[in-house]
Amino acid sequence: MHKMKESFVELKARNRAMALLDEGTFRELLGPFERLESPHLEPQGIVPQCDDGVVVARGTICGERVVVISIEGAFQGGGIGEVSGAKIAGALERAVEDNEQGIKTNAVIVHDSGGVRLQEANYGLLSIAEIQSAIVALRNYVPVIGVIPGKIGCFGGMSMTAGLFSKIIITREGRMTLNGPEVIEQEAGVAEFDSKDKKLIWDTTGGAQRQAIGLADVLVDDDIAAIAEAVRTAVKEGKPSELRSKQIDLFLSRLKRIDPSKKISPMDVRNMWSKDENLLNEETAGTGEIKESSEKEMSRGRLWFEKLTGIKDPETGAVPSVLHADCKLGGEEVRYIAVVPNPNNRFPRARKGEVGLEEGWTIAKYVREAVEADAGKAEKRPIIAIVDVPSQAYGYKEELLGIFQSCAAAVDAYATARFAGHPVISLLVGPAISGAFLTHGYQANRIIALDDPGVLVHAMSKQSAARITKRTVEELDEAAKKVPSMAYDIQSYATLGTLEELVEGINPEAPKAEDIETIKGKLNKAIEVTRKSGIRDLRNRLTSKNALTGRAAGIKVRRKLKEEWN
Repeated sequence: MHKMKESFVELKARNRAMALLDEGTFRELLGPFERLESPHLEPQGIVPQCDDGVVVARGTICGERVVVISIEGAFQGGGIGEVSGAKIAGALERAVEDNEQGIKTNAVIVHDSGGVRLQEANYGLLSIAEIQSAIVALRNYVPVIGVIPGKIGCFGGMSMTAGLFSKIIITREGRMTLNGPEVIEQEAGVAEFDSKDKKLIWDTTGGAQRQAIGLADVLVDDDIAAIAEAVRTAVKEGKPSELRSKQIDLFLSRLKRIDPSKKISPMDVRNMWSKDENLLNEETAGTGEIKESSEKEMSRGRLWFEKLTGIKDPETGAVPSVLHADCKLGGEEVRYIAVVPNPNNRFPRARKGEVGLEEGWTIAKYVREAVEADAGKAEKRPIIAIVDVPSQAYGYKEELLGIFQSCAAAVDAYATARFAGHPVISLLVGPAISGAFLTHGYQANRIIALDDPGVLVHAMSKQSAARITKRTVEELDEAAKKVPSMAYDIQSYATLGTLEELVEGINPEAPKAEDIETIKGKLNKAIEVTRKSGIRDLRNRLTSKNALTGRAAGIKVRRKLKEEWN
């Protein structure tokens, strides 16, 4: 007689964590009775939750020490805010410290998240960057295992986080995608993605499709016993020999075989990507090549790249929207990287400076080239990300082909460079929005921004944020007066304490020669401070004067986690 299946999807976050741990070993940290609520919800008329929608549990799996982090999708759609983000990042950081001290501690993360909690916006975006950094560090010691069961799924910046996992276990009910159908429809129109077409959504982003094309590892039934066994197997197997987020050449070659000007179905991608690359039919594989126009579209990112490198009209590689160059700064070689508009981009949704499929993988390529070239050197070259990115690309093909994984590859590369000793500095000269900023710039040791109305930081466009939160744009603007992290302007962002410096008095669109020298001096100083500190993770973001007040709740969470850890 077959045992009846019990649904894992229908469990609450706490019960999911219990179901994965060895019987009798569950111990919750920062549980609901400690009342660590988000301080940013009540001012907006939203009832907070005592654990802020994240369960952190210690215990064992197959007798090995493990921390299980389980996100409650029923609270605020599993959105990541200051407190919930600090619980996840802080727990992973503690696991890293354990392993550094020779105490093996595994990590399992149960994703049921819509991404950034828009009611806290920049707190969520900042937290996700820190979660991603901790995952990259922890993977050096143990596998970081992700479980995507269903209900909400895995969206936004948290899908990029999943793209960093050592192994992804997903059900057919699970979805994994950067941009939700409603957001794509809002940004690109219903013809691009119909949010009411449920079959299209599941065929594009559902668990079966993700596993079939190699963007997830294990497809399991929605059954407690089956999922727990898959997690146990992953723990026993240990670190994988290869990580998806490092397979740059493979994924870039796959994208080159796609013709974006033609329709492509989920089954087309399965047929192409489920086979070995050498077995693909070269005759039927599209290239979608468009001859590049000699006319370049000027943007702040391109302007500052040219001014800082001294290279006018820089040469471009196979992906013209990503510029890179090695130039002298302060007597040493540095690598500059910028994302710029390309009106002839093969993928139309990435023609205005957005980070798209090819952009993420190409950024990763240029960063890893520097890491590999400097591997044997005592002093590693600095990497400077010039940030002017309006958003990630919103489109059907982008989601079908795994833009979240492309973005994750760039995140991985920047974090890897930082941990290897490369000073990574971001210079914000224009918008730094959503997944595009997470991809290009948010993994920096230090962030410098120009004090200008055109320099914006946020998790989503106002129109899309209004649709998702079911508010008007005017209501969002009003809420931003009470919660500065919801605002778009760089002055409000500076109150969170993440900026190394906010530079006044420079015109981003028409800088003078002395302005360029001023910024070069600021970059040099940031490089020097980074090297002198010796800190290679992102902990310095919690120590500035503004952070002590602007991120007080997150700092408290980390302190209490440390107290309860053992």
